[in-house]
Amino acid sequence: METSKRFNQAIKKLYNAFHNDTLNPESCTECAVGNILDNKDFWKHLSDCHGAVKLNYVGLINQNFGKKFNGYSPIELLQIEMEFLSKCGYKLPLKHLKNAKKNISKNTLFLGLCGVVELLCKFDNVPNIMDCSKLFAYNDNNPKNEILEMIN
Repeated sequence: METSKRFNQAIKKLYNAFHNDTLNPESCTECAVGNILDNKDFWKHLSDCHGAVKLNYVGLINQNFGKKFNGYSPIELLQIEMEFLSKCGYKLPLKHLKNAKKNISKNTLFLGLCGVVELLCKFDNVPNIMDCSKLFAYNDNNPKNEILEMIN
């Protein structure tokens, strides 16, 4: 399966952030989008509400002029962040984080990343690399596919 440069870079950054414990949904520089954008927080100025997919004036200008940030448009970045936060269990859009979660479990972060990876796959029109349903598919209690077919 051939994937785009932006996809490969995003997956690599998210993978590293997850395994290096530098993935934090409550930080604009360490969330899914923050990591994709090299730990920069300028993207937060594309919307007025964290976790919303409504572009503000700055976001609309950048979107309408076709601006891309590490390959992603402003609306795609907001969709990525919304997916990550919602899969991590946050109610969106986020208000002030008065009761910020101190310790977010790896399992919760993994669920957030699964949602992000699925969305990145949709953006690039490639099969969801996190989908294992074909591996476990069956008919009449028998596997549909041989394991060797699936991994080759």
